[in-house]
Amino acid sequence: MPISQAKAASVSKSAGAESGPAEQVPAVVRSLAVLDLLSRQTGPISLARLTSELELPKSSIRAICNTLASCGYVRRHADGSYRLSPKIVSLAETFLAGTDVTREFNSIWSDSKSDPEETVLLSVLSGHEAVYLAVRNSVRPLGLAFRVGLKFPAWVSASGKAMLAYLPEQEARRIAGDGLKSPKGLGSPKALERFIEELALTRQRGYSIDDQGIREGVYALGAPVFDAAGAVVAAVSVCVSKLALEDHTAARHRDLTLGVARELTERLGGSVAPTGN
Repeated sequence: MPISQAKAASVSKSAGAESGPAEQVPAVVRSLAVLDLLSRQTGPISLARLTSELELPKSSIRAICNTLASCGYVRRHADGSYRLSPKIVSLAETFLAGTDVTREFNSIWSDSKSDPEETVLLSVLSGHEAVYLAVRNSVRPLGLAFRVGLKFPAWVSASGKAMLAYLPEQEARRIAGDGLKSPKGLGSPKALERFIEELALTRQRGYSIDDQGIREGVYALGAPVFDAAGAVVAAVSVCVSKLALEDHTAARHRDLTLGVARELTERLGGSVAPTGN
């Protein structure tokens, strides 16, 4: 397969795994590759960079971006760079509104009529990343802008580790191994083995830990969420300031993490996995 086709086709790999082999339309695959790359950036991207990273002809990228812009999904800046437009948000909101786990997560706080003391996040796995579906921010901000759609490597974030720990080991290895060569990857096969050991420890105690992996000064705990079939479908994480973390508060944050994950699991008809396995 030509490099350009391999680059563009990679964006549809995860979707294809769910639906099985299907005929693909090259123009659609390329368009999704453009949207996927734009979604990973906080600012505009030049046409030259899009062309370079996707390894597709400049004329093809320009035509795709102009088409997406005319449909309202991409915004073109005066300097010729591109970024996603707010119209994309409406698609995400429609999806999230119909997602049981997101709806139930938000219901926890509306039913209790109170907000959590610390920042609580709901994440799902998307490829090798943990993606935030919902956020309940603390009254004590950490200086980290948590928002829906934000994503981090699963082997770094507390929620990502919590989900990987309850996948079959071969699947967890594959996902973590995908990032060995990435800038925020595990770095070496030995590091991967240590990470697999960390996942085993996560299962034993029932929760994961991110000690400043996402950002210096931020400490997080994560716990898995299960559906009625017993599959891990999401994770809850609680983020706190490392400087304010003390022994007596650590236990409270752990209980909050496990408690929200347990309630969300029960709302989905699932059962919490026993620890020590």
